[in-house]
This record gives sequence, C-alpha cells and structure tokens, in this order.
Amino acid sequence: MTSSARRTVARLVRLAPLPAAAALLVVLALPSTGGALTAGAPVHGALISVAGHGVAEHDSTSDNWSGYDKGFLEHDTTFDAIGAEWTVPTATQHTPGQAESSATWIGIGGGCLDTSCTETDNTLIQAGTEQDVAADGTASYSAWWEIVPVPSVSSSITVDPGDLISCSITQSLPEVWDITLKDLTDGQSFTETVPYASSYLTAEWIEETPLEIGTSGTGISALPDLSTTHFSDATVNGAGADLVPAEAVQLVDSSGTPLATPSAPDAAGTGFDDCSYASACAAPTS
Repeated sequence: MTSSARRTVARLVRLAPLPAAAALLVVLALPSTGGALTAGAPVHGALISVAGHGVAEHDSTSDNWSGYDKGFLEHDTTFDAIGAEWTVPTATQHTPGQAESSATWIGIGGGCLDTSCTETDNTLIQAGTEQDVAADGTASYSAWWEIVPVPSVSSSITVDPGDLISCSITQSLPEVWDITLKDLTDGQSFTETVPYASSYLTAEWIEETPLEIGTSGTGISALPDLSTTHFSDATVNGAGADLVPAEAVQLVDSSGTPLATPSAPDAAGTGFDDCSYASACAAPTS
C-alpha cells in the first residue's frame, strides 16, 4: 500500500467506528415500519472474517462470506451506492438434526480493502434475504436490513424461494441512506431511510453464514444446502459493477475446505452465480 493510500484509509477509518452513544442515537432514529429488532437472532451482515488458509485460485477466503468484494485500495475510490438483483435460493438441510442459516445480501463496508484482504473495514450497512433451516428440517425465508453494530431489523414482507429480489442502498444526503428491497415476483417492497456514518471503503454482493448469538454462545452458523444463488444487474456508484475474478471471495471451513464458491463474473461484469458445498461454480451466460 502506498503512503498516500494509507493516509487516506486512516482518515476514513477514523470516521468509521460507531460508539455506543451514537449507536443508541441511531436506534432512536430508526423509523417505525412494523419491523422488529431481532435481538438474539443471526447478525446477518457481520464483518468479513478472513480465513488464514485458502484455495490457490481465490485471492481471498473467508469463514463467513462468499461472493464479490470491491475495496478502496484496488479502485482508489469510495462507495456510496450499490444495487443488484438475485434469486432467493431454496434451502434444504445439509446435516440431519442441525439448525442451519444463510443470508443473501448487498452492502457497503465490512469487507476487504484489497483483493488479498490485507486490510478490512469496520462499518457495514446492508439489506437482503435470509434462508434458514430448523433442526427438524423446516425451511423459513425472510427479508431484513441492518446497520452494524445495531441489531438487524426484519421486514414484514414475505419471501419465498425462487422470488426475484431487487435491492439498492444509496446515500441520499451526507450520512443518510435510502435502503430499498423489492420482491419483483409478487410486488411487495420496503424502503427505509436511516442515518449512518459509513467509511465508504468497500462494496459487496454476498452469500453468508450469519453470526449467531444465543444462550449457548456466539459462533458462525452452519450453511444449509442452497440452490444456486444468481446475482445480476450489479451496480456500484450508479454504474455497472464491472466485477473481476480477483474480487471473488470463497467461503471455507476451519480446514480450508470450500463451503461456497462464487463463479467468474458474466460477460457484462454485472452478475455471477454462487454455489454451496462446491469448490467450483459455472459462470452465468448472461
């Protein structure tokens, strides 16, 4: 990293942490829309957990993320808008008797500042869908949004596997964000406007194993079997995302075995597929 880049990152990161008092102010400022703070539920968009091991063809590996991550150090730009569409994957139980969770989302912050993930960001604003399987094998689906470190807010709209979701997160005023999620299959949607002091350093499109906080402790959830998650129409800062293979992040377990793998980008650089329990994933044709 160049000395000028380090100075820029240091300046931005100093703006990033959200102290307890500010977090309380954000909670008090949240709009009342029928959603509920999901205390004790999965922390859908926990910051990236960088794995200390990996598969050679992927520059970055993670204990909780699979997808694409753009960082400030690669592009010498900050990020204040992101969007995408995706198909809600079907979740089925991978291990009998085990509760399993996954989240599909887009966000700004929380990721890697470069493709080798030597620097990471500590803010995150994001929205997406959740695909869970209970211990008895029953699947459930939902939509949510979150601004770290405040707990996630679940939406009252219903989500079904196979639904086409459109989501965008845009800074409309300094440190004020519009979060919109639409279910294009059945027409349901929600929009929230929230204050948030982002560092603007990363942008990402992710399939995740959420962090779970419960009476037995805190840990990363187990991944259910998911049908292929297809991301499309990815944008950043109001233009096509121009995704490149070096920005891919692979989800691995503690032994470095792949749990979820993103494909190469499509020809337009605005879409990719993500495959669970796979070491490779074919790129979409369009």
